Amino acid sequence: MSLLSRFRRSAPPAPSPDDARPPALADVMRQVRRIDLRTRGLVASQFSGEYHSVFKGQGIEFVEVREYVPGDDVRTIDWNVSARTGTTYVKKYVEERELTVLLAVDLSGSQRFGTRGRFKSEMVAEVAATLAMSAIRNNDRVGLMVFTDRVEAFVPPRKGRRHVLRIIRDLLVFRPAGQGTDLAAALRPAVRVMRSRSIVFLISDFQLSEARARFETAISLAAARHDVVPVVLGDPADGTIPDVGVLRMMDPETGGLVWVDTGREDVRTRFADDVRDERAALTRTFRRLGVEAIELRTDAPVSTAVLSFFRRRERHLRR
Repeated sequence: MSLLSRFRRSAPPAPSPDDARPPALADVMRQVRRIDLRTRGLVASQFSGEYHSVFKGQGIEFVEVREYVPGDDVRTIDWNVSARTGTTYVKKYVEERELTVLLAVDLSGSQRFGTRGRFKSEMVAEVAATLAMSAIRNNDRVGLMVFTDRVEAFVPPRKGRRHVLRIIRDLLVFRPAGQGTDLAAALRPAVRVMRSRSIVFLISDFQLSEARARFETAISLAAARHDVVPVVLGDPADGTIPDVGVLRMMDPETGGLVWVDTGREDVRTRFADDVRDERAALTRTFRRLGVEAIELRTDAPVSTAVLSFFRRRERHLRR
Protein backbone atom coordinates (compact mmCIF):
# COMPACT_ATOMS: atom_id res chain seq x y z
CA MET A 1 0.00 0.00 0.00
CA SER A 2 1.37 3.41 -0.94
CA LEU A 3 1.92 6.15 1.63
CA LEU A 4 -0.74 8.15 -0.17
CA SER A 5 -3.28 5.31 0.10
CA ARG A 6 -2.52 4.76 3.78
CA PHE A 7 -2.87 8.48 4.36
CA ARG A 8 -6.42 8.38 3.00
CA ARG A 9 -7.76 5.44 5.01
CA SER A 10 -9.89 5.31 8.21
CA ALA A 11 -13.33 6.56 9.27
CA PRO A 12 -14.88 9.86 8.16
CA PRO A 13 -14.58 12.78 10.59
CA ALA A 14 -17.43 14.57 12.21
CA PRO A 15 -18.16 17.86 10.46
CA SER A 16 -16.50 20.89 11.97
CA PRO A 17 -18.66 23.73 13.33
CA ASP A 18 -17.71 25.88 10.33
CA ASP A 19 -18.78 23.15 7.92
CA ALA A 20 -22.08 22.56 9.72
CA ARG A 21 -23.01 26.23 10.01
CA PRO A 22 -24.81 27.48 6.85
CA PRO A 23 -23.34 30.66 5.34
CA ALA A 24 -25.28 33.89 5.67
CA LEU A 25 -27.68 34.44 2.77
CA ALA A 26 -26.38 37.95 2.12
CA ASP A 27 -22.80 36.64 1.83
CA VAL A 28 -23.89 33.89 -0.54
CA MET A 29 -25.79 36.30 -2.79
CA ARG A 30 -22.79 38.62 -2.92
CA GLN A 31 -20.64 35.69 -4.05
CA VAL A 32 -23.23 34.66 -6.64
CA ARG A 33 -23.36 38.20 -8.06
CA ARG A 34 -19.57 38.45 -8.13
CA ILE A 35 -19.20 35.14 -9.98
CA ASP A 36 -22.08 36.05 -12.31
CA LEU A 37 -20.53 39.38 -13.30
CA ARG A 38 -17.07 37.89 -13.80
CA THR A 39 -18.18 34.92 -15.89
CA ARG A 40 -20.87 36.68 -17.94
CA GLY A 41 -18.36 39.11 -19.42
CA LEU A 42 -15.88 36.36 -20.26
CA VAL A 43 -18.54 34.15 -21.80
CA ALA A 44 -19.93 36.97 -23.93
CA SER A 45 -16.51 38.03 -25.21
CA GLN A 46 -14.69 34.69 -25.56
CA PHE A 47 -16.15 31.44 -24.33
CA SER A 48 -19.55 31.31 -26.05
CA GLY A 49 -18.14 31.01 -29.57
CA GLU A 50 -15.38 28.65 -28.47
CA TYR A 51 -17.91 26.42 -26.68
CA HIS A 52 -20.14 26.34 -29.77
CA SER A 53 -17.20 25.28 -31.94
CA VAL A 54 -16.16 22.30 -29.82
CA PHE A 55 -19.56 20.99 -28.68
CA LYS A 56 -21.67 20.34 -31.75
CA GLY A 57 -25.37 19.59 -31.91
CA GLN A 58 -26.86 16.24 -32.83
CA GLY A 59 -27.30 17.07 -36.52
CA ILE A 60 -28.79 19.62 -38.91
CA GLU A 61 -32.41 20.52 -39.57
CA PHE A 62 -33.95 21.80 -42.82
CA VAL A 63 -35.53 25.25 -42.36
CA GLU A 64 -36.45 26.73 -45.76
CA VAL A 65 -35.35 27.35 -49.32
CA ARG A 66 -33.98 30.63 -50.64
CA GLU A 67 -32.66 31.91 -53.93
CA TYR A 68 -29.16 30.87 -54.88
CA VAL A 69 -26.43 33.52 -54.59
CA PRO A 70 -22.89 33.19 -55.96
CA GLY A 71 -20.71 31.36 -53.47
CA ASP A 72 -23.42 29.00 -52.19
CA ASP A 73 -22.49 25.32 -52.07
CA VAL A 74 -24.01 23.71 -55.19
CA ARG A 75 -24.64 20.58 -53.13
CA THR A 76 -27.41 22.47 -51.30
CA ILE A 77 -29.38 23.29 -54.48
CA ASP A 78 -32.99 22.10 -54.30
CA TRP A 79 -33.38 20.76 -57.81
CA ASN A 80 -37.12 20.05 -57.52
CA VAL A 81 -38.04 23.59 -56.44
CA SER A 82 -35.60 25.08 -58.96
CA ALA A 83 -37.19 23.07 -61.80
CA ARG A 84 -40.73 24.09 -60.83
CA THR A 85 -39.97 27.81 -60.50
CA GLY A 86 -37.33 28.26 -63.14
CA THR A 87 -35.11 29.95 -60.53
CA THR A 88 -32.24 28.29 -58.69
CA TYR A 89 -32.99 27.72 -55.00
CA VAL A 90 -30.85 26.27 -52.23
CA LYS A 91 -31.88 24.51 -49.04
CA LYS A 92 -31.14 26.29 -45.78
CA TYR A 93 -30.23 24.24 -42.73
CA VAL A 94 -29.57 25.09 -39.11
CA GLU A 95 -27.69 23.10 -36.52
CA GLU A 96 -29.86 21.21 -34.05
CA ARG A 97 -28.41 22.38 -30.71
CA GLU A 98 -30.45 21.60 -27.64
CA LEU A 99 -27.49 19.84 -26.05
CA THR A 100 -27.73 18.71 -22.45
CA VAL A 101 -24.86 19.48 -20.07
CA LEU A 102 -24.41 17.81 -16.69
CA LEU A 103 -22.06 19.30 -14.12
CA ALA A 104 -21.06 16.33 -11.92
CA VAL A 105 -19.34 18.03 -8.99
CA ASP A 106 -17.24 16.44 -6.24
CA LEU A 107 -17.82 18.33 -2.97
CA SER A 108 -15.99 15.88 -0.70
CA GLY A 109 -13.66 16.90 2.11
CA SER A 110 -10.58 17.45 -0.03
CA GLN A 111 -12.28 20.35 -1.85
CA ARG A 112 -11.99 22.41 1.34
CA PHE A 113 -8.27 22.76 0.73
CA GLY A 114 -6.16 25.44 -0.89
CA THR A 115 -2.83 27.20 -0.29
CA ARG A 116 -3.03 30.04 -2.82
CA GLY A 117 -5.78 32.32 -1.56
CA ARG A 118 -8.81 30.13 -2.31
CA PHE A 119 -10.15 26.64 -1.72
CA LYS A 120 -10.73 24.13 -4.49
CA SER A 121 -14.45 24.41 -3.66
CA GLU A 122 -14.36 28.12 -4.58
CA MET A 123 -12.72 27.22 -7.87
CA VAL A 124 -15.51 24.69 -8.45
CA ALA A 125 -18.19 27.40 -8.33
CA GLU A 126 -16.27 29.57 -10.81
CA VAL A 127 -15.59 26.86 -13.38
CA ALA A 128 -19.16 25.55 -13.07
CA ALA A 129 -20.49 29.07 -13.71
CA THR A 130 -18.19 29.53 -16.73
CA LEU A 131 -19.25 26.25 -18.33
CA ALA A 132 -22.94 26.68 -17.50
CA MET A 133 -23.09 30.26 -18.81
CA SER A 134 -21.38 29.15 -22.04
CA ALA A 135 -23.97 26.38 -22.40
CA ILE A 136 -27.10 28.50 -21.89
CA ARG A 137 -25.78 31.19 -24.22
CA ASN A 138 -25.83 28.46 -26.88
CA ASN A 139 -29.38 27.44 -25.93
CA ASP A 140 -28.26 24.25 -24.19
CA ARG A 141 -29.71 22.82 -20.99
CA VAL A 142 -27.63 22.50 -17.81
CA GLY A 143 -28.09 20.18 -14.84
CA LEU A 144 -26.16 19.58 -11.62
CA MET A 145 -25.18 16.42 -9.74
CA VAL A 146 -23.34 16.81 -6.42
CA PHE A 147 -21.51 13.79 -5.08
CA THR A 148 -19.06 12.64 -2.42
CA ASP A 149 -18.91 8.91 -1.76
CA ARG A 150 -22.55 8.93 -2.88
CA VAL A 151 -24.80 11.10 -5.02
CA GLU A 152 -26.07 13.80 -2.66
CA ALA A 153 -28.11 16.12 -4.88
CA PHE A 154 -29.46 16.33 -8.41
CA VAL A 155 -30.85 19.38 -10.22
CA PRO A 156 -32.53 18.41 -13.53
CA PRO A 157 -31.21 20.11 -16.69
CA ARG A 158 -32.94 23.33 -17.68
CA LYS A 159 -32.24 26.46 -19.69
CA GLY A 160 -31.86 30.06 -18.64
CA ARG A 161 -29.67 32.35 -16.60
CA ARG A 162 -31.92 32.15 -13.53
CA HIS A 163 -31.41 28.40 -13.48
CA VAL A 164 -27.61 28.78 -13.71
CA LEU A 165 -27.63 31.28 -10.83
CA ARG A 166 -29.52 28.71 -8.78
CA ILE A 167 -26.80 26.13 -9.58
CA ILE A 168 -24.06 28.54 -8.48
CA ARG A 169 -25.93 29.29 -5.25
CA ASP A 170 -26.46 25.58 -4.55
CA LEU A 171 -22.75 24.89 -4.98
CA LEU A 172 -21.83 27.69 -2.56
CA VAL A 173 -24.24 26.68 0.21
CA PHE A 174 -24.22 22.89 -0.10
CA ARG A 175 -22.94 20.99 2.94
CA PRO A 176 -22.35 17.33 2.04
CA ALA A 177 -23.13 14.42 4.34
CA GLY A 178 -20.27 12.30 3.02
CA GLN A 179 -16.55 13.10 3.24
CA GLY A 180 -14.93 10.58 0.90
CA THR A 181 -14.95 10.43 -2.89
CA ASP A 182 -16.44 7.72 -5.10
CA LEU A 183 -16.28 8.85 -8.71
CA ALA A 184 -17.76 5.57 -9.92
CA ALA A 185 -20.82 6.19 -7.74
CA ALA A 186 -21.35 9.49 -9.58
CA LEU A 187 -20.72 8.21 -13.10
CA ARG A 188 -23.07 5.23 -12.93
CA PRO A 189 -26.24 7.27 -12.22
CA ALA A 190 -25.10 9.95 -14.68
CA VAL A 191 -25.18 7.32 -17.43
CA ARG A 192 -28.65 6.18 -16.36
CA VAL A 193 -30.22 9.62 -15.84
CA MET A 194 -28.92 11.25 -19.04
CA ARG A 195 -30.72 9.12 -21.61
CA SER A 196 -29.60 10.90 -24.78
CA ARG A 197 -25.95 11.69 -25.54
CA SER A 198 -24.89 14.57 -23.28
CA ILE A 199 -21.83 16.51 -22.19
CA VAL A 200 -20.71 15.48 -18.69
CA PHE A 201 -18.20 17.75 -16.96
CA LEU A 202 -16.75 15.61 -14.15
CA ILE A 203 -15.33 18.15 -11.68
CA SER A 204 -13.05 16.67 -8.99
CA ASP A 205 -9.49 16.52 -7.69
CA PHE A 206 -9.57 12.80 -8.61
CA GLN A 207 -8.08 11.47 -5.37
CA LEU A 208 -8.70 7.85 -6.27
CA SER A 209 -6.27 5.74 -4.23
CA GLU A 210 -7.63 2.19 -4.08
CA ALA A 211 -10.83 2.94 -6.04
CA ARG A 212 -8.99 3.30 -9.36
CA ALA A 213 -10.23 0.06 -10.95
CA ARG A 214 -13.91 0.86 -10.32
CA PHE A 215 -13.40 4.42 -11.58
CA GLU A 216 -11.73 3.26 -14.80
CA THR A 217 -14.61 0.86 -15.50
CA ALA A 218 -17.22 3.54 -14.78
CA ILE A 219 -15.61 6.29 -16.88
CA SER A 220 -15.11 3.85 -19.77
CA LEU A 221 -18.85 3.09 -19.79
CA ALA A 222 -19.75 6.77 -19.42
CA ALA A 223 -17.40 7.89 -22.21
CA ALA A 224 -18.90 5.31 -24.58
CA ARG A 225 -22.31 6.95 -24.21
CA HIS A 226 -21.58 10.60 -23.39
CA ASP A 227 -19.00 13.29 -24.09
CA VAL A 228 -17.12 13.14 -20.77
CA VAL A 229 -14.82 16.05 -19.91
CA PRO A 230 -12.83 15.63 -16.66
CA VAL A 231 -12.12 18.91 -14.85
CA VAL A 232 -9.12 18.17 -12.63
CA LEU A 233 -8.71 20.45 -9.60
CA GLY A 234 -5.22 20.94 -8.21
CA ASP A 235 -3.21 22.95 -5.72
CA PRO A 236 0.59 23.47 -5.69
CA ALA A 237 0.76 21.75 -2.30
CA ASP A 238 -1.15 18.61 -3.33
CA GLY A 239 2.02 16.58 -3.85
CA THR A 240 4.22 17.99 -1.11
CA ILE A 241 4.76 17.71 2.64
CA PRO A 242 6.77 20.63 4.09
CA ASP A 243 9.70 19.88 6.40
CA VAL A 244 8.20 20.96 9.74
CA GLY A 245 9.11 18.00 11.94
CA VAL A 246 6.80 15.25 13.23
CA LEU A 247 3.16 15.94 12.48
CA ARG A 248 -0.09 14.22 13.26
CA MET A 249 -1.90 14.67 9.99
CA MET A 250 -5.55 14.23 9.09
CA ASP A 251 -6.68 13.36 5.62
CA PRO A 252 -9.66 15.61 4.71
CA GLU A 253 -11.35 12.74 2.85
CA THR A 254 -11.27 10.03 5.52
CA GLY A 255 -10.36 11.70 8.79
CA GLY A 256 -7.62 9.09 9.30
CA LEU A 257 -4.82 10.23 11.67
CA VAL A 258 -1.19 9.31 11.08
CA TRP A 259 2.14 10.45 12.54
CA VAL A 260 4.50 11.60 9.80
CA ASP A 261 8.12 12.64 10.30
CA THR A 262 8.31 15.35 7.64
CA GLY A 263 11.98 15.89 8.47
CA ARG A 264 12.81 12.63 6.72
CA GLU A 265 13.61 13.30 3.09
CA ASP A 266 12.61 9.76 2.09
CA VAL A 267 9.09 10.33 3.51
CA ARG A 268 8.67 13.56 1.57
CA THR A 269 10.06 11.98 -1.60
CA ARG A 270 7.86 8.91 -1.23
CA PHE A 271 4.74 11.01 -0.78
CA ALA A 272 5.58 13.17 -3.82
CA ASP A 273 6.29 10.04 -5.88
CA ASP A 274 2.94 8.52 -4.89
CA VAL A 275 1.07 11.66 -5.95
CA ARG A 276 3.01 11.86 -9.23
CA ASP A 277 2.33 8.17 -9.98
CA GLU A 278 -1.38 8.65 -9.28
CA ARG A 279 -1.55 11.64 -11.66
CA ALA A 280 0.38 9.77 -14.35
CA ALA A 281 -2.02 6.82 -14.12
CA LEU A 282 -4.97 9.21 -14.39
CA THR A 283 -3.47 10.83 -17.50
CA ARG A 284 -2.94 7.41 -19.09
CA THR A 285 -6.58 6.52 -18.43
CA PHE A 286 -7.81 9.71 -20.09
CA ARG A 287 -5.50 9.20 -23.07
CA ARG A 288 -6.62 5.60 -23.54
CA LEU A 289 -10.26 6.69 -23.62
CA GLY A 290 -9.59 9.65 -25.91
CA VAL A 291 -10.83 12.00 -23.18
CA GLU A 292 -9.43 15.53 -22.90
CA ALA A 293 -9.27 17.12 -19.45
CA ILE A 294 -9.39 20.69 -18.17
CA GLU A 295 -6.56 21.13 -15.64
CA LEU A 296 -7.23 23.78 -12.97
CA ARG A 297 -5.01 25.05 -10.15
CA THR A 298 -5.80 27.33 -7.24
CA ASP A 299 -2.87 29.58 -8.20
CA ALA A 300 -3.98 30.15 -11.82
CA PRO A 301 -7.03 31.79 -13.47
CA VAL A 302 -9.90 29.45 -14.30
CA SER A 303 -10.56 31.38 -17.51
CA THR A 304 -7.09 30.66 -18.91
CA ALA A 305 -7.41 26.90 -18.41
CA VAL A 306 -10.93 26.71 -19.87
CA LEU A 307 -10.02 28.78 -22.93
CA SER A 308 -6.90 26.66 -23.47
CA PHE A 309 -9.05 23.52 -23.37
CA PHE A 310 -11.54 24.90 -25.91
CA ARG A 311 -8.80 25.87 -28.36
CA ARG A 312 -6.90 22.60 -27.89
CA ARG A 313 -10.04 20.58 -28.51
CA GLU A 314 -10.96 22.65 -31.56
CA ARG A 315 -7.54 21.92 -33.08
CA HIS A 316 -8.03 18.21 -32.50
CA LEU A 317 -11.48 18.28 -34.12
CA ARG A 318 -10.02 19.83 -37.26
CA ARG A 319 -7.55 16.98 -37.76
